[in-house]
Amino acid sequence: MEISTITMILDTTLVAVFAWVAYKTGSLIWKYTPYSYPNARIRAMEARLLSDQRLLELAESKELENFVVNLEDSDYGKRLSELKSYSVEEIEKALDLSFVDTILLFQKIMPKRVRGFFEVMLEEWDVRNIVNVVKAKITGLPAQDFVIPVGKILNKVKAMVEAKTMEEILVILEGTEYEEPVRKLILKEINLPEFEHLMYSLHYQKLLNYVNSRKGEEKVILSEFVSSLIDSKNISLILRAKASGINAEKLKIMLIPGGSISRNVLEAMISAEDPLMALTELEKTKYAEVVKNSREAVEKGDISTVEKQLRRYIQQRMKEQSQFYPLSVAVALSYMLQKENEIRKLKAIVRLIADRVRPERIKEIVGEVT
Repeated sequence: MEISTITMILDTTLVAVFAWVAYKTGSLIWKYTPYSYPNARIRAMEARLLSDQRLLELAESKELENFVVNLEDSDYGKRLSELKSYSVEEIEKALDLSFVDTILLFQKIMPKRVRGFFEVMLEEWDVRNIVNVVKAKITGLPAQDFVIPVGKILNKVKAMVEAKTMEEILVILEGTEYEEPVRKLILKEINLPEFEHLMYSLHYQKLLNYVNSRKGEEKVILSEFVSSLIDSKNISLILRAKASGINAEKLKIMLIPGGSISRNVLEAMISAEDPLMALTELEKTKYAEVVKNSREAVEKGDISTVEKQLRRYIQQRMKEQSQFYPLSVAVALSYMLQKENEIRKLKAIVRLIADRVRPERIKEIVGEVT
């Protein structure tokens, strides 16, 4: 073989190798670099989460005004400074809005290929507001007190607050995906709890649709996150339904599709004699540890312990994912769950202070909140 031919083959091979290396390098840069800045920022935010010691100090506030003052230098300070009064409702709204601020930030700083997920997550506040307004209208409570001023259709929600009848609310929601659940409620095809469940089911379906449009690591992480949330909702629904004696056939219809638990397991839970037997059906799923840690509580009729254990499981899984995929959307999801848990503890402290519970007892209770 002539030297020129060998040289040509070598040149062609080198070009192919360099092209492959360039392609792989470009793929890695496209895949991971967009997460460098947002995840560094989120790690800094994690460092500002309240320590257990800080929570114990807040438990000693004695007055709600002191509680607010003690959080002035935290990430909640901005929203708390806008309070109209030091009432439980106003403080809880400020804490909720602080959480919304977090999602809005992620929507802004995360890579474009996952921003849409946080946009859909924000729509949960539309669902919450609609459900809260409808509940208030039906029970005769002031609807405005239950509205969080945020959401894609906030103007419609405000119009709902002013509506005199459920029929007016239906007209306001005409053309949205929320029109049909309200129509079914008005026609008495579903009751209020079923209406609420249907509304949240629509939201989770939108999250699933978005997840299924992704690929690679993003799809893997987001899929586990959303399917775990759906599992949590379905498990809670079944256990509470078993405790209150809801019809099995009606319960099957209310299940949210898209979770990781198989239909056979869910139906076995529905067919179980009582909540404990239903919980036992989860022993061969990834929730075996949840079963182990909450069996005794369920025997005593306490379903909330299962819900706490499920939240803890999801939070731990996202933390593990954020460590395994340090340059991924898992970091944002893990932080979001930590923040949500922190707000849950803060709300518990607020209510207990308002109820004049002793600081020592508040510390005990908050330690149990998850």
